Amino acid sequence: MLQARDIMTTPVETVGPDARIETVIGLMVAGRLSGVPVVTKTGEIMGIVTEGDLLRRVETGTDHGPGRKHMNFLEFLVGSGKEITQYIHSHSRRVSDLMTETVITVTEDTPVTEIVRLMEQHKVRRLPVEQAGRLIGIVSRSDLVVALGRKLAEIAPAAGSDAEIEARIHGALEAAPWFAQSDVDVRVAGGIATLEGVIHDERLRTAIRVAVETVPGLVGLEDKIVFVEPMTGAVYPT
Repeated sequence: MLQARDIMTTPVETVGPDARIETVIGLMVAGRLSGVPVVTKTGEIMGIVTEGDLLRRVETGTDHGPGRKHMNFLEFLVGSGKEITQYIHSHSRRVSDLMTETVITVTEDTPVTEIVRLMEQHKVRRLPVEQAGRLIGIVSRSDLVVALGRKLAEIAPAAGSDAEIEARIHGALEAAPWFAQSDVDVRVAGGIATLEGVIHDERLRTAIRVAVETVPGLVGLEDKIVFVEPMTGAVYPT
């Protein structure tokens, strides 16, 4: 199973907490980065500056959200802290004043499956990789895409007879729990799979096609599946 060490980018572009946001922006633009880690002189992660941290800025006139209204006295007492924080984030040019301090990190042994789960759960585009508290790399969504491309390139077309290809297709379909909802048969001749049968959910047509097309050795596919509308019984040929 792929781990962070297999796909992470290293070395990592970083800045110190006293850096100016102009420096961060320069790194983001030059390296097409969505975030830059903020580290101490010894490499400990303090935070990260992301594109989201730079969205609301006084320089671009985006420092206040839509629908801002005049606050009454009670709202001022309750919301003044938020106003102060927003002012600091939108006006300061020091990285430490606007960075995101809570950073989700992984280690070099973290499986890619866990990396994807963390990205989805926390809605982040990149995860710093640390070892003994120090930054050693970073995994971004683009790193995952590159890893996917390498894996696809490693999958060589498998030769085989029509019977062998047909057996692989049946194995792939029977392993899918949703395939039991269909009445579809597959025959292979000359490396071309022909699908025939009945489905009551059009999504099954796409799912079956995907399962068949991923089978090694397949040359082509012919879809003769018939869709029968479950409520009315109306028949829709391919």
